[in-house]
Amino acid sequence: MTEPARHSRDRAATVIVASTRASQGEREDTTGPAIVSWLLERGFQVMGPIVVPDGSEVGAEIRAAVRRGDAVVLTTGGTGLTPSDRTPEETRGVLTFEIPGLANAIRAAGLPDVPTTVLSRGLAGVAGSALVVNLPGSAGGVRDGLAVLDGVILHALDQIRGGDHG
Repeated sequence: MTEPARHSRDRAATVIVASTRASQGEREDTTGPAIVSWLLERGFQVMGPIVVPDGSEVGAEIRAAVRRGDAVVLTTGGTGLTPSDRTPEETRGVLTFEIPGLANAIRAAGLPDVPTTVLSRGLAGVAGSALVVNLPGSAGGVRDGLAVLDGVILHALDQIRGGDHG
């Protein structure tokens, strides 16, 4: 039995950093490069990190990645409770459907060490044929979120492409 041919975008990923201060050069972002490194180690071709202010530019970058046919779009930041944290709203507007169990697992990964992880409003879901996941903006939150993704990302991508539960 031969393996089906891979589409050229099957291992394409985009990393989007939602941070007004980092986008203005007021602080250095460390989460975006960590996510890029993680994806590269798993054989993905990565665009980014693309650093944008909190708000509508996050949604615009997610839509651009989906239009390109990227398989994975990971965001970091903008998932908290401050008035400028709009990543979940921007993401929800792009998603075809949500994967609440994945978002909940990412939040739960920080417990009990970091009780404030339950305040993250990050989403996970599918937009077109892309897996889209909002990770927190903290280094620890990103590390915990990537640990969760490590166990499911390839299966999720297979499922999105119509794979069976084998």
